[in-house]
Amino acid sequence: MKALLPLFTIAYAAVSLLFAIAALILMGFAALELWNAVSGGSSHTVTDRVAGTIESIGLMAVALVALEMAQTVMEEEVVRRVHVSAPTRVRRYLSRFLVVVVVALAIESLVAVMQALHERPETLPHAAAVAGGAAALLAAWGVFVWLNRTAEDLEPEGVAEARQEDHKVQ
Repeated sequence: MKALLPLFTIAYAAVSLLFAIAALILMGFAALELWNAVSGGSSHTVTDRVAGTIESIGLMAVALVALEMAQTVMEEEVVRRVHVSAPTRVRRYLSRFLVVVVVALAIESLVAVMQALHERPETLPHAAAVAGGAAALLAAWGVFVWLNRTAEDLEPEGVAEARQEDHKVQ
């Protein structure tokens, strides 16, 4: 089984690279969308330009999630070679991921609300559902962190070990 661990490291590095490439592509699309909104000429109304700018923000939020996932996978699985099993590591790994997801969902819900208000008011409940999902995810994450603290008290060596690994990525 230990002979397979280098293969997993290579696979994690490949996944991280693909996340980074996807993030760069999304940032390019966001820049293109923003450019089209700004330089659309006189044929575009202000509402069209605002919608394009808002769409650009949404694309950047998704790019941020992809980039953060690339960084998290690279740091946790390739650089540190951490195998997520201890409560401390699980909490840290999930926290890094969920921070980005909650922020991206919150931004996406704002983008969706703005689009719904200006273009399709009938989709406003969908935007509200995304915002509610982000809030529920944030609350569930807070409960998880709070409940996980007691597990860390049972494993103080895991906290110390995780702190020692931090120097690998600083």
